[in-house]
Amino acid sequence: MNQSTAIVILNWNGRKQLQTFLPSVVSYSPGAEVIVADNASTDDSISWVQKNFPSVRIISLAQNLGYAGGYNEALKFVDADFLVLVNSDVEVTEHWLEPMITALQTNEKIAACQPKILSYQEKEFFEYAGAAGGFIDQYGIPFCKGRILNSIEKDEQQYNQQDLIFWASGACICIRNSVFKNAGGFDSDFFAHMEEIDLCWTIHRMGYDIAYIPSSTVYHVGAATLKKENPKKTFLNFRNSLWMLQKHLPADKLFLILFIRMCLDGLAALHYLSRGQWRQFAAVFNAHMSFYFSSKNKGKRKALSILPYVYTDTTLILKKSIISSYYLKSQKKYTSL
Repeated sequence: MNQSTAIVILNWNGRKQLQTFLPSVVSYSPGAEVIVADNASTDDSISWVQKNFPSVRIISLAQNLGYAGGYNEALKFVDADFLVLVNSDVEVTEHWLEPMITALQTNEKIAACQPKILSYQEKEFFEYAGAAGGFIDQYGIPFCKGRILNSIEKDEQQYNQQDLIFWASGACICIRNSVFKNAGGFDSDFFAHMEEIDLCWTIHRMGYDIAYIPSSTVYHVGAATLKKENPKKTFLNFRNSLWMLQKHLPADKLFLILFIRMCLDGLAALHYLSRGQWRQFAAVFNAHMSFYFSSKNKGKRKALSILPYVYTDTTLILKKSIISSYYLKSQKKYTSL
């Protein structure tokens, strides 16, 4: 059976990124439909695409729905068997697509995968958002092969084996359309950040695997929309991580893990405060207030309760704190954990 592939790039005022990176996507993706989903941009990025790449389909959204909501809405209009969601600041390489599609075609249990993600600025190093595949610790803190907290490894072919991972990066994720939609897509309330980890957790609970495909390589700029030090990014990461834990933890782990995680967040807030980073401190505080006073997440947990709770029965969740491993034991590489 011939199976179709759609590459979907979410855009918001990203003419510069599209000018730089869309040509590589179009050139190196034969046989796939290339789509730009526009999150109500106010620049001329879409007119530029229409003029320079008339073969690229445009899906225009009426308002900026963020990463999660934007993709959810745009993908309602995409019927391809395989979806490849690619950030607008990703440079792809020749033959990047085939290994990921082959992985899905040859193993029906694999629902999603990601390529090796290297830094666009320093091409010998892994990139923060995904590196060689993502994991979380028992408190929901994400890390990757090739990137533990802020320590990023040089790519010395040490992660060149295809392997199972806990989450695939939203910077470049290849996923079965049927699984994406059966899982309910991204959680639109997240707006941006952590939504791909939340989705991948649901996919694991549905009984599927997620893989890292090192024979595919892309280069990612990172932080093209929200800079790393932006307090809004801090707010979204902290709040969404708590929401994710509340949705997916088994009942016998929920309260203790959340309590410890809140204590860890408190230490992070105090660290910001000690450095005079008042806006970052406020972002963590506001993230917790948003979590405490949000009731909609409880309904999502109940809806997901029909699925098994994947937590203690998987080796893809680190059964210790990545923060204590990093700071107290100086375990700053995946291979040292």
